[in-house]
Amino acid sequence: MASLRLHHFSFVFTLVTLLSLSFPLYTHPFDFTEATVDSIQEAFKNRSLSSVQLVQHYLSLIRKLNPRLHAVIEVNPDALTQAARADLNREKNWLNQHRLHGIPILVKDNIGTADKLNTTAGSFALLGSVVCRDSGVVKKLREAGAVILGKASMTEWAAFRSDQAPNGWCARAGQGINPYVRSGSPCGSSSGSAISAAANLATVTLGTETDGSIICPSAFNSVVGIKPTVGLTSRSVVIPISPRQDTVGPICRTVKDAVYVLDAIVGYDVYDAKATKEAAKYIPQGGYLKFLKLDGLKRKRVGILRKDFFNFPKNSLHGKVFEQHFNLMRKKGATIIDNLQIANISAILDQSGEEVALTTEFKMAINEYLSQLTSSPVRSLADIISFDDNHDKEEKIKEYDQQQFLDSERTNGINSTVRNAISNMAQLSSRGIETLIREKRLDAIVTPDATVTSVLAIGGYPGISVPAGYDETGAPFGICFGGLKGFEPRLIEIAYAFEQATKVRKPPPFKSLL
Repeated sequence: MASLRLHHFSFVFTLVTLLSLSFPLYTHPFDFTEATVDSIQEAFKNRSLSSVQLVQHYLSLIRKLNPRLHAVIEVNPDALTQAARADLNREKNWLNQHRLHGIPILVKDNIGTADKLNTTAGSFALLGSVVCRDSGVVKKLREAGAVILGKASMTEWAAFRSDQAPNGWCARAGQGINPYVRSGSPCGSSSGSAISAAANLATVTLGTETDGSIICPSAFNSVVGIKPTVGLTSRSVVIPISPRQDTVGPICRTVKDAVYVLDAIVGYDVYDAKATKEAAKYIPQGGYLKFLKLDGLKRKRVGILRKDFFNFPKNSLHGKVFEQHFNLMRKKGATIIDNLQIANISAILDQSGEEVALTTEFKMAINEYLSQLTSSPVRSLADIISFDDNHDKEEKIKEYDQQQFLDSERTNGINSTVRNAISNMAQLSSRGIETLIREKRLDAIVTPDATVTSVLAIGGYPGISVPAGYDETGAPFGICFGGLKGFEPRLIEIAYAFEQATKVRKPPPFKSLL
């Protein structure tokens, strides 16, 4: 297992110290626990905190907690230098800076960064590979002034190598641990991003989703996750599974912080031109912050998908908590339409053709990604399979089968079977969730945890997961608000109003992290 590269920071210590001499002394105490973008920016403004101090705090916490949580694969050896630069820029020009300026962010290990960090999807097969440029989303984060703190762990290959590997496991970082209940699942594949956000190892984090990989870890780790409409955020230089379903989105402790990140990363990218140009029509003038409304539930029509999703009795702890949430939404002005069902839901969940399509799309997408790397130990899916076969035996590490890789390698492009599968998913989506939402005039559907992710995935639809409660063991669970393409504004209104009215989230018990 690769260790964190914290020792690389020694060479920048002198530089950072010299740069810090030009700053005022920061003497007022700052509470780092559950720190938000707003509280940090206020501390920057009143000079009770610097970006350097903030990064130093997170690095210290990562050193302390990561050996138990396995949430971070690498820290950025240039993070302190970036932070010092942000502090200098702030002194020169406070006005017109993005809210993420000087804010440390951890990005999932499948999101490319053209720096000293690796981009490996948690696999040794890509260790040492060099991307040709920053990913589209990282480029936008840098333009906003964010500090790239490091790479968050993930379920290796976004859980696409094997269906035998547990959620949160990867060769480079080991098994990710749920910070609330050590025996509980962290879910995946953006497990490290969610664990890190939950345990306060960074201000904000970034994840990716093909089917459930933002929504599920957010729910299981009591954080907020936004799965954007496919194409709203660029996927260029992101290790792919399916360009038809892949999307990049924030995982944070609050809805507002997630919206700050979303605002920074949406928009057109010439390297993902077709998808981002098509989705750009959904981006509201002036961005998403204006939808953070305390009365965001007022006059909203929210549909509860009871059958097939709420698979627990009303008198159970989960059932009672959700009934309380529904009553609260009513009190806040929402119209709750209960006992709704998506047409052909069994076919959507079991016979949509998603697996057939993803299996073929992965080989094509990963081979194209590998071909664009400046350098790489592997250049094809076949190379990855061969590497893993040899490496697993040589290193004698615990690994899992490569059945999904093998199935994908046997495919030969988009044939009639795959085209039929893709067409079937489009028809199921049109006749299912789209028809239901339009006929019932819904602003959102609501489901528990990540039960609805396949419905959202096959149609490229958005969803937001918000902390909803904790079970008898202390394990978190979430509530998911989903909608049609471009529904982000109304989903943000609903999610923010719900979050502010319930205030469910609490940090993990400290003893569980030690």
